[in-house]
Amino acid sequence: MMKTAKSGLVSNLGFSVREQLANLGHAARLFMRLMFMMGPALKRFALVRDQIFFLGNYSLVIISVSGLFVGFVLGLQGYYTLQRFGAADTLGLLVTLSLVRELGPVVTALLFAGRAGTALTAEIGLMKAGEQLSAMEMMAVDPVQRILAPRFLGGIVAMPLLAAVFSAVGVMGGWFVGVVMIGVDAGSFWSQMQSGVDVWRDVGNGIIKSFVFGVTVTFVALYQGFEAQPTPEGVSRATTRTVVMASLGVLGLDFLLTTLMFSI
Repeated sequence: MMKTAKSGLVSNLGFSVREQLANLGHAARLFMRLMFMMGPALKRFALVRDQIFFLGNYSLVIISVSGLFVGFVLGLQGYYTLQRFGAADTLGLLVTLSLVRELGPVVTALLFAGRAGTALTAEIGLMKAGEQLSAMEMMAVDPVQRILAPRFLGGIVAMPLLAAVFSAVGVMGGWFVGVVMIGVDAGSFWSQMQSGVDVWRDVGNGIIKSFVFGVTVTFVALYQGFEAQPTPEGVSRATTRTVVMASLGVLGLDFLLTTLMFSI
């Protein structure tokens, strides 16, 4: 009886590992197909433009409002922290570096996963449940090239733009709290920011992060929708997996990218 239980446990473990490796291989193949189809997708720029509008414009409100309140909090907390060391004039530098280096790309990616990522997964999952993808294959139309590639490229373009909006609105929020409400000198706020922020090292690294996060979140959303079970429960589980996996991927990649960028 004990040997039977042990053999059953080993077989279940082996089956689970094999299934995960198969899923990983399938995801890698789909990712490579999407990368190769980005060029042909640009030939139908209208499709890409519509996806940029769908993913970017519809996420603009939550990104802007979140960036504003994050800027408020950074300005308030940063002032009381810097005041202890007599460095309240560097509030603009603190707010800007925090936003363009970390909070802008990371928080935008998390919000993007919750807003646009779930919409992509649900849309693709419902297409699969309604057999629209199968119908396209029957008509000799590649659903990866026609449906997934424009959405993939649209997400990659929209994500850095949203991160830039988040950081810009956040800086204005920090300025409002620090200068208008608390009374920090406006000249010191802007001059410290301009002299302390490096375009390539700080802003450029933030752009690279937002680009990588855009690739990650969009691909996870498309893959989960493309592989979802064609049932309401399957689409619901795929949408949940999109938020969880995309958020964990963003946080893990943020650590790796920060380690590489600021250790060189």
